[in-house]
Amino acid sequence: MKRYYITSRPDKSEYMDILSETDEGYNIRITKICDGYEKMKEDFIDHHLFDICLKTGYLSELVSAEFGFSAA
Repeated sequence: MKRYYITSRPDKSEYMDILSETDEGYNIRITKICDGYEKMKEDFIDHHLFDICLKTGYLSELVSAEFGFSAA
């Protein structure tokens, strides 16, 4: 599983995990952490939008050691 940091407000952390890939895009889980609370949501993002988010810096891939999880 790959994890990406989502650029957001300074008082909030958001991460996106890729759960699986289809021909059209990715099934993802977005985790939002704000004021000590964690909220998770599963969604879909198509390949084109995902590529744009990477190119613009809205998403940046995290190394597995940074957050104590292992990449699959």
